[in-house]
Amino acid sequence: MIVATEYVDIPAGGAPMRTFVAAPSAAGRYPGIVFYSDIFQLTGPMLRACVRLAGHGFVVAAPEIYHRTEPPGSAIPFDDAGRTRGLENAAKTAVADFDADCRSALDYLAQLPRVAPGKLGAAGFCIGGHLAFRAALQPDVKATVCFYGTGIHNGKLGRDADAGSLQRAGEMRGPLLLVWGSQDPHIPAEGRAKVEETLRAKGRTFSVRHHPAEHAFMRDEGPRFDPEAADQAFADAVAFYRTVF
Repeated sequence: MIVATEYVDIPAGGAPMRTFVAAPSAAGRYPGIVFYSDIFQLTGPMLRACVRLAGHGFVVAAPEIYHRTEPPGSAIPFDDAGRTRGLENAAKTAVADFDADCRSALDYLAQLPRVAPGKLGAAGFCIGGHLAFRAALQPDVKATVCFYGTGIHNGKLGRDADAGSLQRAGEMRGPLLLVWGSQDPHIPAEGRAKVEETLRAKGRTFSVRHHPAEHAFMRDEGPRFDPEAADQAFADAVAFYRTVF
C-alpha cells in the first residue's frame, strides 16, 4: 500500500506530544497501532519502520516518548552522547507519565475516522517494547508486539525503581508477541525466561520468537542490524496483527 505521513501534536501532560502518523493512502478503516521508539526517539530507522507497518494496512502513531524533557522534533543521535542523553531522559520520566501519554495516544487513534472501531494495538523497540507491554494493560489494546523490550523482567523503567509491569500482566486482555535477540546482553536468557514463565503462570495468551541476533537488530543503521532477522520479525508481527484483527 502507498502511505501518507504527517506530524501531529497531541496534548499530553501539559506539553505537546509530537507524534509521527503513517496511514494507508487508500480509503478504508484500519487497525490503529501506537508504535514506540527506542531511547533515540523518532529517528530515520523508526520513521521507516512506521511507514513499513502502515503499508501493510495499519494506522501507525509514534509519539515522542520524551516530550516532557525534550523540545518537539528532537531525534537523538546514535552515538555515546546520544545514548547517555536518551537514558537520562528516561530516568527523568515517571512511569505514571508514560502511562498517561499512552492513554493520550490511544485516545487520539480511537477518534480518527481512518481507524476501525475497537481495533487498537501497540508495538515498540527496546524501552518502547516495555512501553508497549504497559500499553497492553489498557483495556482497549487488543494486540501487542514487544521487540526486545528492556526492563520488563526486572521492572526497570523511567524514574521509578520498579514499574511492576510484569506483576500486572494478569490485567492484559489481548495477546502478545514477544520478539527477542538471543545474543542481547540487555535481556539475558534468564530475564527472557522470567517474562515468559510469568505470562504463562498468569494465563496470558502470548507467542515468542527468538532470533540469533543482538539488541536493536531491527534498527537499519549501525553494526547490529540483521536484515534477515529483521525481515522475519517484521513479517511475524504483521501476521500476528492480522490474525488478531
